[in-house]
Amino acid sequence: MNAFLALVKRDLALALRIGGGASFALVFFLMIVTLTPFAIGPDLNLLARIAPAILWIGAVLATLIGLDRLFQADAEDGTLDLIKASPLPLEGVVLAKCLAHWLTTGLPLALAAPLFGLLLAMEPSERP
Repeated sequence: MNAFLALVKRDLALALRIGGGASFALVFFLMIVTLTPFAIGPDLNLLARIAPAILWIGAVLATLIGLDRLFQADAEDGTLDLIKASPLPLEGVVLAKCLAHWLTTGLPLALAAPLFGLLLAMEPSERP
């Protein structure tokens, strides 16, 4: 359990030190939310009906942006070899890295989704 928490703390510290991942995902999410109404047209009823789908698709696509870097830096500098030799099973390593990725990328997107829903003419009671 200590190795799991240490790996999560390490990945969170690296994400905060490097930066850019969460803000880039938020900007991409905002781009999807703001450009979709231009493609659909001025019908607010239609936009409000499909707004939850737009938010879900935008959030998933924005989350996938940083996913390719999940193991890339560790593989390049040899840290991944040391992590594989640790007592933590590889499933735990993947879970720790996914948890840190969600905390740095998914959580900000989930917090921004209700605000972005207002841009899509959603009623406050309809937000996903």
